[in-house]
Amino acid sequence: MGKRKRESANLKKEARKEVSFAKLRNIPSSPRKMRLVADMVRGVEVFKALGLLHFSNKAAAADVEKLLKSAISNWEQKNAKKAESGQLYIKTITVDCAPMLKRLRPAPQGRAYRIRKRSNHVTLYVDTINTKDA
Repeated sequence: MGKRKRESANLKKEARKEVSFAKLRNIPSSPRKMRLVADMVRGVEVFKALGLLHFSNKAAAADVEKLLKSAISNWEQKNAKKAESGQLYIKTITVDCAPMLKRLRPAPQGRAYRIRKRSNHVTLYVDTINTKDA
């Protein structure tokens, strides 16, 4: 690894230490369904988002709620203090496609239809509200 590339990698690593995040990978639901839930909580204060997710009718909301609790716990571990109401917000939440399982379903006249079982990856970043105002 060259000097310039190493310095760039170290800068990225230092920037990542300041931010708390959580990842959930290979969730067996389509990315489109998960994005509906992600859009619902993007930019919202974390405890309000937990309430929204807990009482949502969407099945994907349970996975995002689990992920959000993990991100809050990660922030508490990094900063060595408890998260208070109105202190944290969801900075970014991204939903990406994961590998697809391809299956075949019997069809008339000896044919077959392809079934694509989609899955996704979700990444959630949590930050303090003070840095948002600044």
